[in-house]
Amino acid sequence: MEARKLGATGPVVSAIGLGAMGMSDLYGPADEAESIATIQAAVDAGITLIDTADFYGSGHNEMLIGRALKPYRREDVTISVKFGSRRDPFGGWGQVGSDVSAAAVKDRLAFTLRRLNTDYVDIYRPTRINPQIPVEETVGAIKEMVEAGLVRNIGLSEVNARTLRRAAAVHPISDLQIEYSLVSRGIEAEILPTARELGIGVTAYGVLSRGLLSGHWTPDRRLTTGDFRATSPRFQGENLEANLRLIEALREVAGDLGVTVAQVAIAWVASRGEDIVPLVGARRRDRLGESLGALSLTLDQEALARIESAVPLGAAAGNRYADAVLQTMDSEH
Repeated sequence: MEARKLGATGPVVSAIGLGAMGMSDLYGPADEAESIATIQAAVDAGITLIDTADFYGSGHNEMLIGRALKPYRREDVTISVKFGSRRDPFGGWGQVGSDVSAAAVKDRLAFTLRRLNTDYVDIYRPTRINPQIPVEETVGAIKEMVEAGLVRNIGLSEVNARTLRRAAAVHPISDLQIEYSLVSRGIEAEILPTARELGIGVTAYGVLSRGLLSGHWTPDRRLTTGDFRATSPRFQGENLEANLRLIEALREVAGDLGVTVAQVAIAWVASRGEDIVPLVGARRRDRLGESLGALSLTLDQEALARIESAVPLGAAAGNRYADAVLQTMDSEH
Protein backbone atom coordinates (compact mmCIF):
# COMPACT_ATOMS: atom_id res chain seq x y z
CA MET A 1 0.00 0.00 0.00
CA GLU A 2 1.36 3.39 -1.02
CA ALA A 3 1.71 5.84 1.87
CA ARG A 4 1.07 9.58 1.92
CA LYS A 5 1.82 12.15 4.59
CA LEU A 6 -0.96 14.43 5.74
CA GLY A 7 0.60 17.84 5.48
CA ALA A 8 3.90 18.99 6.93
CA THR A 9 3.08 17.92 10.49
CA GLY A 10 0.47 15.18 10.16
CA PRO A 11 0.72 11.39 10.22
CA VAL A 12 1.77 9.09 7.39
CA VAL A 13 -1.28 7.14 6.26
CA SER A 14 -2.35 4.83 3.46
CA ALA A 15 -2.94 6.43 0.04
CA ILE A 16 -6.64 5.78 0.46
CA GLY A 17 -8.77 6.01 3.59
CA LEU A 18 -12.06 4.47 4.69
CA GLY A 19 -14.97 6.73 5.60
CA ALA A 20 -17.31 4.83 7.90
CA MET A 21 -20.33 7.17 7.99
CA GLY A 22 -22.61 5.05 5.81
CA MET A 23 -22.23 2.10 8.16
CA SER A 24 -24.33 3.94 10.74
CA ASP A 25 -26.14 6.84 9.15
CA LEU A 26 -27.53 8.85 6.25
CA TYR A 27 -27.52 6.16 3.53
CA GLY A 28 -30.24 3.94 4.93
CA PRO A 29 -29.88 0.65 6.83
CA ALA A 30 -26.52 -1.15 6.89
CA ASP A 31 -25.58 -4.67 7.96
CA GLU A 32 -23.51 -4.39 11.15
CA ALA A 33 -21.66 -7.68 10.71
CA GLU A 34 -20.77 -6.76 7.13
CA SER A 35 -19.67 -3.31 8.28
CA ILE A 36 -17.26 -4.79 10.82
CA ALA A 37 -15.99 -7.27 8.24
CA THR A 38 -15.43 -4.40 5.80
CA ILE A 39 -13.44 -2.34 8.31
CA GLN A 40 -11.28 -5.35 9.11
CA ALA A 41 -10.82 -6.17 5.42
CA ALA A 42 -9.71 -2.57 4.87
CA VAL A 43 -7.08 -2.78 7.61
CA ASP A 44 -5.93 -6.20 6.37
CA ALA A 45 -5.50 -4.67 2.90
CA GLY A 46 -3.25 -1.94 4.27
CA ILE A 47 -5.70 0.91 4.82
CA THR A 48 -4.53 2.74 7.94
CA LEU A 49 -6.86 5.78 7.94
CA ILE A 50 -10.41 5.37 9.29
CA ASP A 51 -12.67 8.43 9.37
CA THR A 52 -15.73 8.85 11.58
CA ALA A 53 -17.68 11.41 13.61
CA ASP A 54 -19.23 11.25 17.04
CA PHE A 55 -22.65 12.13 15.60
CA TYR A 56 -22.74 9.36 12.95
CA GLY A 57 -25.53 7.24 14.31
CA SER A 58 -25.32 9.27 17.55
CA GLY A 59 -22.23 7.39 18.69
CA HIS A 60 -22.97 4.09 16.96
CA ASN A 61 -20.24 4.56 14.37
CA GLU A 62 -17.51 5.07 16.95
CA MET A 63 -18.62 2.01 18.91
CA LEU A 64 -18.71 -0.01 15.68
CA ILE A 65 -15.15 1.03 14.82
CA GLY A 66 -14.01 0.30 18.36
CA ARG A 67 -15.30 -3.27 18.07
CA ALA A 68 -13.92 -3.76 14.57
CA LEU A 69 -10.42 -2.60 15.53
CA LYS A 70 -10.19 -4.65 18.72
CA PRO A 71 -7.99 -7.38 17.12
CA TYR A 72 -5.46 -4.82 15.83
CA ARG A 73 -2.67 -2.85 17.42
CA ARG A 74 -3.87 0.66 18.14
CA GLU A 75 -0.72 2.26 16.73
CA ASP A 76 -1.31 0.62 13.34
CA VAL A 77 -4.50 2.59 12.62
CA THR A 78 -5.02 6.35 12.31
CA ILE A 79 -8.48 7.33 13.54
CA SER A 80 -9.89 10.67 12.44
CA VAL A 81 -12.90 12.01 14.36
CA LYS A 82 -15.20 14.97 13.68
CA PHE A 83 -17.36 16.55 16.36
CA GLY A 84 -19.79 19.41 16.72
CA SER A 85 -23.05 18.50 14.99
CA ARG A 86 -25.97 17.81 17.32
CA ARG A 87 -28.64 15.14 17.03
CA ASP A 88 -31.97 14.41 18.68
CA PRO A 89 -33.30 11.01 19.85
CA PHE A 90 -35.19 10.60 16.57
CA GLY A 91 -32.12 10.91 14.38
CA GLY A 92 -32.84 14.52 13.48
CA TRP A 93 -30.38 17.36 13.64
CA GLY A 94 -30.14 19.87 16.45
CA GLN A 95 -30.44 23.61 16.12
CA VAL A 96 -28.46 25.33 13.40
CA GLY A 97 -24.83 25.90 14.32
CA SER A 98 -22.35 23.28 15.45
CA ASP A 99 -21.29 23.33 19.10
CA VAL A 100 -17.54 23.68 18.72
CA SER A 101 -16.94 25.71 21.87
CA ALA A 102 -13.97 25.00 24.12
CA ALA A 103 -16.24 23.27 26.62
CA ALA A 104 -17.77 21.10 23.88
CA VAL A 105 -14.31 20.03 22.66
CA LYS A 106 -13.48 18.46 26.00
CA ASP A 107 -16.93 17.05 26.66
CA ARG A 108 -17.31 15.39 23.26
CA LEU A 109 -13.77 14.05 23.25
CA ALA A 110 -14.37 12.29 26.57
CA PHE A 111 -17.28 10.33 25.08
CA THR A 112 -15.37 9.61 21.87
CA LEU A 113 -12.45 8.06 23.74
CA ARG A 114 -14.79 5.80 25.67
CA ARG A 115 -16.79 4.69 22.60
CA LEU A 116 -13.65 3.97 20.58
CA ASN A 117 -12.05 2.25 23.58
CA THR A 118 -8.84 4.19 23.08
CA ASP A 119 -6.56 6.54 25.00
CA TYR A 120 -6.15 9.04 22.18
CA VAL A 121 -7.54 10.23 18.84
CA ASP A 122 -5.08 10.60 15.97
CA ILE A 123 -6.87 13.53 14.29
CA TYR A 124 -9.63 15.54 15.94
CA ARG A 125 -11.56 18.19 14.04
CA PRO A 126 -14.73 20.28 14.16
CA THR A 127 -17.13 19.09 11.49
CA ARG A 128 -18.24 22.64 10.73
CA ILE A 129 -17.17 26.06 11.94
CA ASN A 130 -19.72 28.08 13.90
CA PRO A 131 -19.47 31.78 12.96
CA GLN A 132 -20.51 32.66 16.51
CA ILE A 133 -17.50 30.80 17.94
CA PRO A 134 -14.04 31.98 16.83
CA VAL A 135 -12.05 29.21 15.19
CA GLU A 136 -9.19 30.24 17.46
CA GLU A 137 -11.26 29.14 20.47
CA THR A 138 -12.01 25.75 18.95
CA VAL A 139 -8.46 25.04 17.80
CA GLY A 140 -7.04 26.40 21.05
CA ALA A 141 -9.14 23.94 23.05
CA ILE A 142 -8.06 21.00 20.86
CA LYS A 143 -4.46 22.20 21.28
CA GLU A 144 -4.89 21.71 25.04
CA MET A 145 -5.99 18.14 24.35
CA VAL A 146 -2.87 17.65 22.20
CA GLU A 147 -0.73 18.87 25.08
CA ALA A 148 -2.56 16.47 27.39
CA GLY A 149 -1.78 13.54 25.06
CA LEU A 150 -5.43 12.83 24.22
CA VAL A 151 -5.19 14.09 20.63
CA ARG A 152 -2.23 13.67 18.25
CA ASN A 153 -3.14 16.04 15.41
CA ILE A 154 -5.66 18.81 14.69
CA GLY A 155 -7.69 18.83 11.50
CA LEU A 156 -10.43 20.99 10.01
CA SER A 157 -13.42 20.30 7.80
CA GLU A 158 -15.16 22.37 5.11
CA VAL A 159 -13.50 25.71 5.86
CA ASN A 160 -12.38 28.48 3.53
CA ALA A 161 -8.86 29.79 2.98
CA ARG A 162 -9.21 32.61 5.50
CA THR A 163 -10.26 30.24 8.25
CA LEU A 164 -7.41 27.89 7.39
CA ARG A 165 -4.94 30.73 7.98
CA ARG A 166 -6.52 31.76 11.28
CA ALA A 167 -6.53 28.18 12.57
CA ALA A 168 -2.96 27.47 11.48
CA ALA A 169 -1.79 30.53 13.41
CA VAL A 170 -2.96 28.84 16.63
CA HIS A 171 -1.61 25.33 16.02
CA PRO A 172 -0.31 23.34 13.02
CA ILE A 173 -3.17 21.75 11.08
CA SER A 174 -2.56 18.26 9.71
CA ASP A 175 -5.28 18.16 7.10
CA LEU A 176 -8.44 19.68 5.76
CA GLN A 177 -11.29 17.27 5.17
CA ILE A 178 -13.40 18.60 2.31
CA GLU A 179 -15.47 17.34 -0.59
CA TYR A 180 -13.44 16.89 -3.76
CA SER A 181 -14.39 14.89 -6.84
CA LEU A 182 -14.77 15.18 -10.59
CA VAL A 183 -18.11 16.90 -10.01
CA SER A 184 -17.10 18.96 -6.94
CA ARG A 185 -13.95 20.94 -7.71
CA GLY A 186 -14.60 24.15 -5.82
CA ILE A 187 -11.48 23.78 -3.67
CA GLU A 188 -9.15 24.20 -6.64
CA ALA A 189 -9.46 27.98 -6.94
CA GLU A 190 -8.36 29.15 -3.50
CA ILE A 191 -8.71 26.56 -0.73
CA LEU A 192 -6.31 23.93 -2.11
CA PRO A 193 -3.55 26.43 -2.98
CA THR A 194 -3.81 27.93 0.50
CA ALA A 195 -3.66 24.50 2.15
CA ARG A 196 -0.51 23.74 0.16
CA GLU A 197 1.05 27.07 1.07
CA LEU A 198 0.44 26.33 4.75
CA GLY A 199 1.61 22.71 4.58
CA ILE A 200 -1.85 21.29 5.21
CA GLY A 201 -2.88 18.01 3.61
CA VAL A 202 -6.33 17.19 2.22
CA THR A 203 -8.51 14.20 3.01
CA ALA A 204 -11.06 14.24 0.20
CA TYR A 205 -14.53 12.93 0.99
CA GLY A 206 -17.33 12.46 -1.52
CA VAL A 207 -14.91 11.21 -4.17
CA LEU A 208 -17.78 9.19 -5.66
CA SER A 209 -20.26 12.02 -5.03
CA ARG A 210 -22.32 9.85 -2.69
CA GLY A 211 -22.64 7.05 -5.21
CA LEU A 212 -23.35 9.20 -8.25
CA LEU A 213 -19.86 8.49 -9.63
CA SER A 214 -19.90 4.85 -8.58
CA GLY A 215 -21.20 3.64 -11.92
CA HIS A 216 -23.87 1.65 -10.07
CA TRP A 217 -26.59 4.32 -9.89
CA THR A 218 -29.74 3.92 -11.98
CA PRO A 219 -32.54 6.45 -12.64
CA ASP A 220 -35.17 4.18 -11.10
CA ARG A 221 -33.30 3.43 -7.88
CA ARG A 222 -35.56 3.72 -4.85
CA LEU A 223 -34.03 5.32 -1.78
CA THR A 224 -34.68 3.82 1.64
CA THR A 225 -35.86 5.73 4.69
CA GLY A 226 -33.11 7.84 6.19
CA ASP A 227 -31.14 8.20 2.94
CA PHE A 228 -30.29 11.90 2.69
CA ARG A 229 -29.82 11.65 -1.08
CA ALA A 230 -33.61 11.89 -1.32
CA THR A 231 -33.17 15.64 -0.78
CA SER A 232 -29.79 16.08 -2.50
CA PRO A 233 -30.11 18.36 -5.56
CA ARG A 234 -27.88 16.19 -7.76
CA PHE A 235 -30.19 13.19 -7.33
CA GLN A 236 -33.41 14.99 -8.28
CA GLY A 237 -35.34 14.80 -11.55
CA GLU A 238 -33.67 16.46 -14.52
CA ASN A 239 -30.49 17.01 -12.50
CA LEU A 240 -30.10 13.27 -12.02
CA GLU A 241 -30.76 12.59 -15.69
CA ALA A 242 -28.10 15.12 -16.74
CA ASN A 243 -25.58 13.78 -14.23
CA LEU A 244 -26.10 10.19 -15.31
CA ARG A 245 -25.32 11.23 -18.87
CA LEU A 246 -21.96 12.45 -17.60
CA ILE A 247 -21.42 9.09 -15.92
CA GLU A 248 -22.11 7.25 -19.16
CA ALA A 249 -19.45 9.35 -20.88
CA LEU A 250 -17.07 8.49 -18.06
CA ARG A 251 -17.99 4.82 -18.36
CA GLU A 252 -16.73 4.81 -21.94
CA VAL A 253 -13.35 6.14 -20.78
CA ALA A 254 -13.23 3.62 -17.94
CA GLY A 255 -14.00 0.79 -20.35
CA ASP A 256 -11.12 1.76 -22.59
CA LEU A 257 -8.83 1.76 -19.54
CA GLY A 258 -10.11 -1.64 -18.45
CA VAL A 259 -11.44 -0.42 -15.11
CA THR A 260 -14.73 0.62 -13.53
CA VAL A 261 -16.27 4.09 -13.31
CA ALA A 262 -15.65 4.19 -9.56
CA GLN A 263 -11.98 3.28 -10.00
CA VAL A 264 -11.48 6.08 -12.52
CA ALA A 265 -13.19 8.60 -10.23
CA ILE A 266 -11.07 7.61 -7.21
CA ALA A 267 -7.86 7.50 -9.23
CA TRP A 268 -8.56 10.98 -10.61
CA VAL A 269 -8.75 12.45 -7.08
CA ALA A 270 -5.60 10.57 -6.05
CA SER A 271 -3.81 12.00 -9.09
CA ARG A 272 -4.39 15.58 -7.96
CA GLY A 273 -1.36 15.48 -5.66
CA GLU A 274 0.64 13.47 -3.15
CA ASP A 275 -0.87 15.63 -0.40
CA ILE A 276 -4.40 14.39 -1.13
CA VAL A 277 -5.85 11.20 0.36
CA PRO A 278 -9.23 10.06 -1.03
CA LEU A 279 -11.73 8.68 1.48
CA VAL A 280 -13.98 5.93 0.17
CA GLY A 281 -17.29 5.22 1.86
CA ALA A 282 -17.52 1.50 1.13
CA ARG A 283 -20.05 -0.28 3.34
CA ARG A 284 -19.43 -3.74 1.92
CA ARG A 285 -16.35 -5.80 1.16
CA ASP A 286 -17.11 -6.03 -2.56
CA ARG A 287 -17.32 -2.25 -2.87
CA LEU A 288 -14.15 -1.92 -0.83
CA GLY A 289 -12.37 -4.31 -3.17
CA GLU A 290 -13.48 -2.28 -6.16
CA SER A 291 -12.22 0.94 -4.55
CA LEU A 292 -8.84 -0.60 -3.74
CA GLY A 293 -8.47 -1.45 -7.42
CA ALA A 294 -8.10 2.28 -8.11
CA LEU A 295 -4.67 2.23 -6.48
CA SER A 296 -3.18 0.22 -9.34
CA LEU A 297 -4.48 2.67 -11.95
CA THR A 298 -1.97 5.24 -13.18
CA LEU A 299 -3.50 8.01 -15.25
CA ASP A 300 -1.29 9.56 -17.92
CA GLN A 301 -1.98 12.96 -19.46
CA GLU A 302 -4.05 11.48 -22.28
CA ALA A 303 -6.27 9.58 -19.83
CA LEU A 304 -6.67 12.65 -17.61
CA ALA A 305 -7.67 14.74 -20.61
CA ARG A 306 -10.29 12.18 -21.65
CA ILE A 307 -11.68 11.97 -18.11
CA GLU A 308 -12.01 15.73 -17.81
CA SER A 309 -13.56 15.92 -21.26
CA ALA A 310 -16.19 13.37 -20.21
CA VAL A 311 -16.91 15.27 -16.99
CA PRO A 312 -15.90 18.89 -17.61
CA LEU A 313 -15.26 21.34 -14.79
CA GLY A 314 -18.60 22.67 -13.53
CA ALA A 315 -20.67 20.23 -15.59
CA ALA A 316 -22.61 18.70 -12.68
CA ALA A 317 -26.29 19.59 -12.51
CA GLY A 318 -27.37 20.76 -9.05
CA ASN A 319 -25.37 21.79 -6.01
CA ARG A 320 -23.55 19.29 -3.80
CA TYR A 321 -25.85 20.17 -0.87
CA ALA A 322 -29.20 21.87 -0.60
CA ASP A 323 -28.96 25.67 -0.66
CA ALA A 324 -29.94 25.99 2.99
CA VAL A 325 -27.03 23.72 3.99
CA LEU A 326 -24.54 25.50 1.75
CA GLN A 327 -25.38 28.78 3.43
CA THR A 328 -24.08 27.38 6.72
CA MET A 329 -20.78 26.08 5.30
CA ASP A 330 -17.67 28.18 5.82
CA SER A 331 -16.02 26.69 2.71
CA GLU A 332 -18.74 28.16 0.53
CA HIS A 333 -18.08 31.76 1.55
